[in-house]
Amino acid sequence: ISINGNKKTKTYLILREVQFKTGDSLSVENMSLVLEQARRQVYNLNLFSEVSITPSLVASDKIAVVITVREKWYLYPTPQFQLVDRNFNDWLKTYNADFSRVVFGVKFAHYNFTGRGDQLRIFLLNGYSRNISFSYSAPASDSKLSEGFRVSAGYTQNREIAYKTDPRTNQLLQFKQDHFVRNAMFASVSYQARKGFFKRSYITLSYTYLNLDDSVITSKYNPEYFGTNRSSIGFPDLSYTFQYTNVDHINYPLTGTVAGLTVVKRGFGLTGSVNMVSFDAAYIRYLSHFNNRLYSTIQLYGKLKAPFKLAYINQRSLGYGEVYLRGQEYYVIDGSMAAVAKYTVKKKLLSFKIPFPFHIRQLPNIPFTFFAKAYGDLGYAYSEREFESRLNNRLLYTGGFGIDILTVYGININLEYSFNQLGENGLFLHGKGGF
Repeated sequence: ISINGNKKTKTYLILREVQFKTGDSLSVENMSLVLEQARRQVYNLNLFSEVSITPSLVASDKIAVVITVREKWYLYPTPQFQLVDRNFNDWLKTYNADFSRVVFGVKFAHYNFTGRGDQLRIFLLNGYSRNISFSYSAPASDSKLSEGFRVSAGYTQNREIAYKTDPRTNQLLQFKQDHFVRNAMFASVSYQARKGFFKRSYITLSYTYLNLDDSVITSKYNPEYFGTNRSSIGFPDLSYTFQYTNVDHINYPLTGTVAGLTVVKRGFGLTGSVNMVSFDAAYIRYLSHFNNRLYSTIQLYGKLKAPFKLAYINQRSLGYGEVYLRGQEYYVIDGSMAAVAKYTVKKKLLSFKIPFPFHIRQLPNIPFTFFAKAYGDLGYAYSEREFESRLNNRLLYTGGFGIDILTVYGININLEYSFNQLGENGLFLHGKGGF
């Protein structure tokens, strides 16, 4: 086995992803499948833009395997322009694309710091909010490349804070002033273990200190924000996460399976204040049909929090992060239990490459792939009666169609025209980067 093209990445890190070693025996009938699986696993390190594996016969019973990689750019000292709102759609409609609600600054990121897939990130951001933070992740820091760690710390300030969810509109109510109304400090350390090629476990301990403007916890706004009458609080989070990832393309899967479970214990006690135990589970299945002429995705998410009577800071359920219904991007739904099911069917329309105008070894061309899709989502969020809104404790459903654009380094842009059960419809934009 020989490896070409890795200028920065350690050779042994690439060999860690190959399920056969020098001296092993391979079945001729299964060899193409074994080599393709190895290529996928090397590619899914997310360190290379291209990976190829080529066998050649050197004797009647021996082959040489050549793994050729094209490394990505790893070092990104880039200017930053970020929105403070939950998503682009919320910023565009709710706040009329107000450019005063942005954060600017610089992000320094190295995604392969020592050539072992370790990542260093430093954020220096200012504007509508401030963020000074860093993180360092070394997923393969032991001799067997199966254990690692992550450390992070930071300080943030915000000029506005969502103090409550409006039960009539399911939109966030904001408390804002000219000065910073929320100050936060955090630090965390995480241990990571990897079994085989597809299973990872994480144990994370973090501590957060939050200090709010005193007005936030008054009766005029939300005295239950922290579940206590204090405007500042510090609390630990102890979490365990299990992940299973076996897909063909880590940034835009078409075949394979992703599953995960996260358990979090927040606070020092069991009830009252911010104390909570939460369970989050996910299962995603990517399928191909009719000799890869059609693809489908089944996504299942569930969460449970205890006790059911939660401080407002712990009530986030649907509409945050990736757990939302397409067509309900403008709404948030709080609760102690939630479930979401999504189904998507898609077809590849076309794919092409545009030569990059400058001669850069890491980026010789810019690829584009277009998929047409249709989808339908179901969701449900349970809440205690005192926290109930118009979208709690009822079955929710949405649907629509759209275009996915996949381009360089796994960046994908989603243009979606969605409908929901409230009789609303509209065009929504989502995006995701390869890093």
